[in-house]
Amino acid sequence: MLVALSLLAVSAVYASVGQAGGTGFLAVMAVAGVPIVELRPTALAMNIVAASYTTWRLHALGLIDWRRLTALAAPALPAAFVGGLVALPAGLYAFVTGALLLATALLMVMRPQAARWAVSPSTAGLSALGGAAGLLSGLSGIGGGVFVAPALIVLGWARPKEAAGLSAPFILGNSITGLIGTHCAGQSVAAEFPLYAAVALLGAVVGAAFTQRISEQAVRFILAGMVSIAGFRLMSK
Repeated sequence: MLVALSLLAVSAVYASVGQAGGTGFLAVMAVAGVPIVELRPTALAMNIVAASYTTWRLHALGLIDWRRLTALAAPALPAAFVGGLVALPAGLYAFVTGALLLATALLMVMRPQAARWAVSPSTAGLSALGGAAGLLSGLSGIGGGVFVAPALIVLGWARPKEAAGLSAPFILGNSITGLIGTHCAGQSVAAEFPLYAAVALLGAVVGAAFTQRISEQAVRFILAGMVSIAGFRLMSK
């Protein structure tokens, strides 16, 4: 029950900033002792649930830039599938994913500053960024939004709200193809997935409606602390 409540909180907080929660889902499950071979497909499947709702809301509000999303997602989707096909040895997966979680925590604490001058991104630039994030998504179970959003802001390719509008649908697509890849690689979701999926969806609904009242700084530091603990835990396995 404690794991389910933690996943609910993670989903709610991430949904408030247009993210699905893949890093947080991995963090909670890693600390809870979910088998390493189940972490990746379970996190990707939960991403699909949470990001589907968030994407629907963003689309209804007209906040998704479909042109930029297409440039990001076109190379990301096959890259996530290829990443999903690669079943790293348990020890290597734990180390790589732990390192990615620590990198994510650092990005959260540093808070990328928007470029002073907005730059019109090239299709090639967006495609390169999307492809790299898609591959990491499939390999690790992280949706990729936590890497794409800061990069877009720092490079001046999107304002914070625009980056948030691109994150959820980007995560959704990567998670679908990445999950297909993991199943082709012989990995399956945890037996508790139906419960985890339900709390992920509930968290996304609650987060979209209520967690905007929490200060952005508090959210970032809470998530960074949780993700750091999971990162160190995985890297020590």
